[in-house]
Amino acid sequence: MATIVITTSLMRHSVAFYASTRRPRLLLPQSLIPPVPLNFAPRMMSFLSKVTGSTAVSEDDDVVEGFVCNEADIGENEMKAFEMDGGKVLLVKQKGQLSAIGNRCSHYGAMLNNGALGDGRVRCPWHGACFNVLTGDIEDFPGQDSLPCFKVTVENGKVKVRAKRSELQSGKRTRSMVRKTNDDERTFVVVGGGPSGAICAETLRQEGFTGRVVMINKEPCLPYDRILVSKTMDFELQKKLLRDEKFYEQNEIETMTSTEVTAVNSKDRELSLSNGYKIRYDKIYIATGSKPRKPAIDGVDLPSVYVLRSNDDAKAVNAELGPDKHVVVLGVSFIGLEAAAYCVNKVAKVTVIGRGSVPLKESFGQEVGARVMEMFKEKGVEFVMNSGIKRCIGDDDKKLTSVELMDETIVKADICIMGVGSTLYTSFLENSGIELNQNGSIDTNQYLESNVAGIYVGGDIANAPVYCNNNELATIGHYPLAQYHGKIAALNMVGKQTELKAVPYFWTMLFGKGFRYTGYGMPHETIIEGDLKQLSFVAFYLDAERKVIGMASCGRDPVVSQFAEFLSQGKTLHADQLSPDPFAWTKASA
Repeated sequence: MATIVITTSLMRHSVAFYASTRRPRLLLPQSLIPPVPLNFAPRMMSFLSKVTGSTAVSEDDDVVEGFVCNEADIGENEMKAFEMDGGKVLLVKQKGQLSAIGNRCSHYGAMLNNGALGDGRVRCPWHGACFNVLTGDIEDFPGQDSLPCFKVTVENGKVKVRAKRSELQSGKRTRSMVRKTNDDERTFVVVGGGPSGAICAETLRQEGFTGRVVMINKEPCLPYDRILVSKTMDFELQKKLLRDEKFYEQNEIETMTSTEVTAVNSKDRELSLSNGYKIRYDKIYIATGSKPRKPAIDGVDLPSVYVLRSNDDAKAVNAELGPDKHVVVLGVSFIGLEAAAYCVNKVAKVTVIGRGSVPLKESFGQEVGARVMEMFKEKGVEFVMNSGIKRCIGDDDKKLTSVELMDETIVKADICIMGVGSTLYTSFLENSGIELNQNGSIDTNQYLESNVAGIYVGGDIANAPVYCNNNELATIGHYPLAQYHGKIAALNMVGKQTELKAVPYFWTMLFGKGFRYTGYGMPHETIIEGDLKQLSFVAFYLDAERKVIGMASCGRDPVVSQFAEFLSQGKTLHADQLSPDPFAWTKASA
């Protein structure tokens, strides 16, 4: 098929074009091309596109246009990806309407045509981010950006797509934002500079808030991709910022780093800050997150005993790693296992100490947890289960040398990483008028508003409704859920009443194997389909009534994303629907 490139110039009133075929191309010198009328170029572009089915490019406005398929090539409730000028376009047909958006997820670049098509949106197969199929706007997370949206028309039974070349190449689109205006005297404050606060701050601008936006962060940096702290300890902070300083300046979002809110006066609507300043607010969003906990044992404050929450923590651990070092990891949660996986090939030995019988039992169950432990042992990681650390032992120079376990066994340790839970950053809210639960969490309604009008709460500290669990309240510390909270809170802060419809989704990557989970609740029964030994399986988690309340997988994408979308539509799946075909429900999920 020929490719036609048309270059227009208002100064020269001329047009040059060439056809690329299997035969050698003949390029005419510009001086030999006769002058043509100004309106000839667009007419020629349209004509050539129709007769050749090719892509045409206008260099002045960087627009690419061409036929990508026949209308009959895509059916109802179907999505397909098509090449276009070096990029990928995702074509979707729902309710008789064709739409086209970028095909690459704006988070880590997964191909969305391999994901799950829901009602009006597509969900990423890797990490569960959702995008509106008509606008490309991001609706669920992780990620920061939306997708480009392209114009679709049908001519003589052929589907034509028109797109900006720059958007095809980038695959991302940052939604337009309003700026602050002098006549809007309102101040909205975002307390917390993690993923939740970052999304809230920019969503306020995207949704038309023209007052003052202030984001306060106790860390000495702008919000960054915190999930890398335990996964990739040598990451460069500046390269993993969610947004750079220029972004916040351009959109007039004030950022205060190395600053904590020390008190909230909800009666006078005033915040006290660690730098001595006070800020009057109209509405606030609080997403201060959690602090990793060290157990109250002897020697826990010795050097080389770490928790993993910040980039500084990750850098400190990474700097100590070496081929002669012995690392002990306390805890078999995601953080503990990710840290062990990162360290094992960089040190002499890694020993993981766990309280239960297998790792990740609370998340994935006994069977999957046992297989994960087997995989780690195959990679050289040692486990001591049904145990814990009694004390950390140092030498005369107060340098960590070993740890003593509950049964008095001594394990050599040059580095000890503790991943045994966390406490919530909410103590500063005492006497604020905001009601705190015993664990420090804060109950919210379906709009993420606390018991105090105008104060919204999200992320780790929110005890918020879970849509797929009958909207019962739960405190869940997942990165994408925190981002989703930030968006919903911002919408409600600006008066666009939007209910939270949370479907938890999380993942981990362990030795190159991706484990994904969606849903919520403590299962009574687990059904595993596939080959657990080969790490190609789907686990269905059932409650007492044998309803599927959660699903996990490894090597079977996009089934977890499909179930997340299934739950988001308010649907339920029961054990009797898993036979004879355990995946029949996926064929009617859109």
